[in-house]
Amino acid sequence: MFDYLKGILIYSEDSPMLFSKLNFWIFFAILLIGYSFIYRKKALRNVYLFAFSLYFYYRSGGYFFSLLIFSIIIDYSMGLLINSSEKKTYRVFYMIVSIIVNIGLLAYFKYSYFFTDIFNSIFNTNLKVENLFAKWSNDLVGSHFDISKIILPVGISFYTFQSLSYTIDVYRKKIKPLKNIIDYGFFVTFFPQLVAGPIVRAADFLPQLYNDYKLTKTEFNYAVFLILNGLIKKMVISDYISINFVDRIFDNPLSFTGFENLMAIYGYSIQIYCDFSGYTDIAIGTALLLGYRLLLNFNSPYKAENITDFWRRWHISLSSWLRDYLYISLGGNRKGKIRTYINLMLTMLLGGLWHGASLKFVIWGGIHGAALAIHKIWMKLFNFKKESSIFVHFISVFFTFHIVAFAWIFFRADNMNAVNNMLSQIFNNFNFALIPEMIISYKIIFILITVAFIIHWLPIKIKDFYKETFIKTPVYLKIIISIVIVILLYQAKSSELQPFIYFQF
Repeated sequence: MFDYLKGILIYSEDSPMLFSKLNFWIFFAILLIGYSFIYRKKALRNVYLFAFSLYFYYRSGGYFFSLLIFSIIIDYSMGLLINSSEKKTYRVFYMIVSIIVNIGLLAYFKYSYFFTDIFNSIFNTNLKVENLFAKWSNDLVGSHFDISKIILPVGISFYTFQSLSYTIDVYRKKIKPLKNIIDYGFFVTFFPQLVAGPIVRAADFLPQLYNDYKLTKTEFNYAVFLILNGLIKKMVISDYISINFVDRIFDNPLSFTGFENLMAIYGYSIQIYCDFSGYTDIAIGTALLLGYRLLLNFNSPYKAENITDFWRRWHISLSSWLRDYLYISLGGNRKGKIRTYINLMLTMLLGGLWHGASLKFVIWGGIHGAALAIHKIWMKLFNFKKESSIFVHFISVFFTFHIVAFAWIFFRADNMNAVNNMLSQIFNNFNFALIPEMIISYKIIFILITVAFIIHWLPIKIKDFYKETFIKTPVYLKIIISIVIVILLYQAKSSELQPFIYFQF
């Protein structure tokens, strides 16, 4: 019994708390039971959810929750100091402190190896990365952490951006700082979106901390719909495609034909969408059950007619963050055409680097930056009215999708050698004669990919229809549908642990 309780309460690297695992839903059920007694008391509600959110992060990322608490203390303090300072010099100083601490921690954990390798290559040195935090812990408290490896804390990129937006908005006088550190801690750690977004803005979330709990019958049904929809995207589509097709080909592209490599690119395009938007659906649904509204993060991105439209639809919370806090800070489009294109490219290059410390992510960002700049130039040169032709719309969507899919190769491949091998197979070893045979061999995979894209490209009216139909169905029918979906999810569940893709960022 003790070992069982220990397995539930103590962090285990082999059993993190994921939306697609039973341990999360046990956690959420226990949380809801207690929440049902205190949800009307706002101050107690915030303390309660803050405590559960910290526990959730501990179960997801282990002792790194102490780093999260450190970030909370720093940014809460800087927010108060910025607001209370009358001199602009002091306000700027406190904001810079917040930026240096946040970006410094992110850079240390995420980019130490990347920058050390670059330094060694340039200056022909042999510097080694050492985990200073593990070393300090070993020296101070006698722990036995491995100091030779730096492990990336779960969700650090997300909560760093979220916390930074708070201090920057306080500096810009867009919001007032919170006086209660528990309320601020709850804003940063709110568990549905803590480790993989969406990145929540203080202006959108903070007012909700002091609102009365409200959840209509329609919202409850919508939340259930989102959770079930997200689990289907993740476990039925994304995980199945990943394990049985995409991972095998990306891991060894030379063992497969060009046709299989191309289909793996299409497969990954829908896999990453279903994986990430599935997480977001579950996050929005669980938050809504607790009475909090998170903003839309995906809006059918592969329907985009151009690359600018794509970034209005894909990972909206990140793209809008990059626009408001990086692109505009660099000057945006206020300093001439050339500077605008440079700012776009810099924003997307840094956006690529945000995803990971690797050249392949920088190239991925560079492709999108170049595409955004080219689209702006195109619109300046050919200032025509938007065509309503179905053919023009199809060509635009087709072309945009393939730019995005091409960029996904760099995003997913393990290294540049794998990218070169994959492209070589597509252009030099497509093997047209074997296509009918391969379609039969991979029929389940290809059917799943095709169905997923068809659903994605369905008109919004059809999607709204089946969403509203579920919402309006009687309770007993919802229960039956939910049971059938849970059984389907259990049957489709992989025996291997499949964390959400964006957990690594």
